[in-house]
This record gives sequence, structure tokens and C-alpha cells, in this order.
Amino acid sequence: MSTELGAEVAAPPRPPALSPSRAVDFRRCALLYRFRAVDRLPETPSPGALRGTLVHAVLERLHGLAPDERRPETAQQLARTLLDELDDADRDRLGDDAAARLDALLAGYYAVEDPRTVTAEGRELRVEAEMEDGTPLRGYLDRLDVGLDGLTVVDYKSGPAPPVRGEGRAMFGVRFYALLLARTRGVAPTVRLLHLGDATTLTLRPTPGELERFAGVLRAVWAAIRRAAPTGDFRPNPGPGCGYCAHRPLCPAWDGTPPPYPGWPGIPLPRTGETPS
Repeated sequence: MSTELGAEVAAPPRPPALSPSRAVDFRRCALLYRFRAVDRLPETPSPGALRGTLVHAVLERLHGLAPDERRPETAQQLARTLLDELDDADRDRLGDDAAARLDALLAGYYAVEDPRTVTAEGRELRVEAEMEDGTPLRGYLDRLDVGLDGLTVVDYKSGPAPPVRGEGRAMFGVRFYALLLARTRGVAPTVRLLHLGDATTLTLRPTPGELERFAGVLRAVWAAIRRAAPTGDFRPNPGPGCGYCAHRPLCPAWDGTPPPYPGWPGIPLPRTGETPS
């Protein structure tokens, strides 16, 4: 049947790929990965996550302005505009001190960087690559800067810097972005984490050897995902994170029942009584 002129055709959902957040999800709990990447179950963001989304949007718009317009009062005005655009439920979730808490995060940003000195090639830049074994990588860079030292990936974090024992987890995403740029641009960039919660900067300059070892970690993660994909054998891994998991009521580890497995895109579900290959 032909499509009527002017009718919109919904694009098919994109097949899953590894992003920093989805790779972390799988390593933490395979069932959580399934709920987010395959079932795509909705989640209500926490106040902290919502503030993080807002401050990212403010900084994206700020760096779209001419350098001499990137003043603190401009950032505050952008924050007020975005707050006004929220629906009532999100505004209530943020509370009465929403503007003041956003202002504090923006003050943390200006404490670590003068945006007037920044030359950005892209903001909220989608980057995709595929490794030699077919492992698909996908990520969104908060900002990609260009300068005399080459490319720098800048990642905004609305919380404080992690303690030393937690830096490895924080750097997982950083290494992921560096690997993406190395695969698509042929160079390993510098990566900077700007922690606005306590005005702290963490910088990483990965070597080619470090990136290759990290690529091996991602290949192993994707191989495990693909093994579970045909049958939906994504198992829960109970731990401290369960206390704030939005999908706990559906988790068998907590006497919940997951929804029927919708199947992995491109892989048909086996018929009843049929053994998956």
C-alpha cells in the first residue's frame, strides 16, 4: 500500500549499540541493560538527573553564542528560560530552589573555565564507529574543542568529582569517548571532565595502548550482550544499586516479573518448543 502524500512515516527504532551509559548498565546488571536498551522502558528522572540535563542544555546554548556574549548573567538567563519551559511535574520535582541550585552549578562551571576562550567544533555531537569485529559504538559528546594541542573532548558532570577509589568508574565514559574519536578521526584526543558540583577538573590523555586495552573490554561486553540477545537471557545482578533502580518492581530478584521479551531487533523470536540456535 502506498503512503499518502504528506503523511509522516515513523522511522524504525535504531538497533542497539554500545554507549558509555549502556555499557556501564550491562556491566552492573544485564537485566537493567535489557530494560533500557531493548524494552526501552520509561523512567522518571531524579531531581539530580533533571538538573544535570538542564545545565547541559544551558551550556550547549551558551557555547552557541559569540564568545563575548558567554557571560555568567547570560547563562543564568538561559537557565531561567529552560526552567520556564518545563512542565509542571518536572518543575515540582526540582523544588522551589531550582533556580538557585542551577545558579550554583553554573558558578562551578565558571570557576573551572572561561567560556570566552573556548573554540568548539561541535556541541552535543553524535559520534558513531564500528570496531573490526562489528562491535558498534555510539556516543554524544557534550563538546569537542579544537586548539593548538589538538582535539579535546569536554564532558560536563553536575555532581562533584569522585573519590580516588571511584575515579576508574568515572573515567569509563572518558575512555569510551577517546576511543570513539580515535576510531573516527585517527587521533587520540585529550578528555576533560568538568565537575560542576565542586568546581573540579579531571584530565586524561590516553595512549594508543590504553585505548586498545579498553577496546578489548568493550568487545567482551558486546559479545556477552549478543549471546543473550536471541533468547533474552539478560539476568539480574542484585546489589547496592537496586535501592534506587526504577525497574525494581519488574525484577525477578525482587519477586517481580519482567514484561515479555520483545526480541532483539533483527533477530526473530524462536517459536514455542523451538530451540534457539
